[in-house]
Amino acid sequence: MKITWLGHASFRIEIGNQVLLLDPWITGNPMFDESRRQEAIAGTTHVLITHGHGDHAGDAPAICTGLGVPAVGIYDLMQWWEGKHSISTVGFNKGGTVMLGDVAVTMVNAVHSSSMANGNGPTYTGAEAGFMIAAEGRTIYVSGDTDIMADMEWMGDIHAPDIGILCAGGHFTMDMSRAAYAARRYFDFKTVIPCHYRTFPFLEQSAEVLAQGLPGVDVIEPEVMQAIEI
Repeated sequence: MKITWLGHASFRIEIGNQVLLLDPWITGNPMFDESRRQEAIAGTTHVLITHGHGDHAGDAPAICTGLGVPAVGIYDLMQWWEGKHSISTVGFNKGGTVMLGDVAVTMVNAVHSSSMANGNGPTYTGAEAGFMIAAEGRTIYVSGDTDIMADMEWMGDIHAPDIGILCAGGHFTMDMSRAAYAARRYFDFKTVIPCHYRTFPFLEQSAEVLAQGLPGVDVIEPEVMQAIEI
């Protein structure tokens, strides 16, 4: 499989027979060179959305429309997008599993918020979530935006993910220290990739604390548009 960071919490994940775009924030993302947009989205089969905030979901309807591919995420937001943008969607909810080709995607809990800005205040867009993505004999845990949760204990027991894509920038989510604690206590990761950091000055700028807190785990600091092969 190949996991390519697009900056912030956005990823291109090539797994099984699918190319998944996860929370693709391209327009206005200070970490992403927009001249590489077509390269980043080429071949996409589905767009996965963890929650409605603009730095995760803002580009999804346009990408889905342009490529003719479905958005996948919490039922409430998917239904709203179907009516508003006339795109194809796969709406489901926490505990549910959908098959995207030969890739199983299970929605799991996260603790955050989920809304979109409009002229009259926020529009709430269902609940925030994470994903377990399983194929090729591997399972990726995508935390979405979250803090530590006791739910992570059963999530680790049931799904046994060996790869973690963990928000770790602090301020809006758990920071590097808290992400290391969660990974150490609740999971048995072989590989951890931090995200939701470095985008702005008030977010964490280095994953050194995460790496120090996870001895024996391959903590990979991603670089934008450089594929990580696992």
